[in-house]
Amino acid sequence: MQQDLAETVALRALAWLVADDALLPVFLGSTGASEADLRARAGDPEFLGATLDFLLLDDAWLGRFAAEADVAPEDVARARAALPGGEAPHWT
Repeated sequence: MQQDLAETVALRALAWLVADDALLPVFLGSTGASEADLRARAGDPEFLGATLDFLLLDDAWLGRFAAEADVAPEDVARARAALPGGEAPHWT
């Protein structure tokens, strides 16, 4: 997946999180971000990667986002891999 498409998926995920009154505080608490950070860093590929990291933590969240955004769950994982910090770790 190209980075521009990955950023689009992540921006959609961020918008979805912002619209979820129950999940947004969990996201903010988990990432340490403030609501001002959401606006300021929405175009930052690293922040967008962190957004997808959060979403990928829970299959239920991922499933809800994927269904509501009409995105395949595996495309969310592919988008994460295309953003900074999403490379597979090399343990050797």
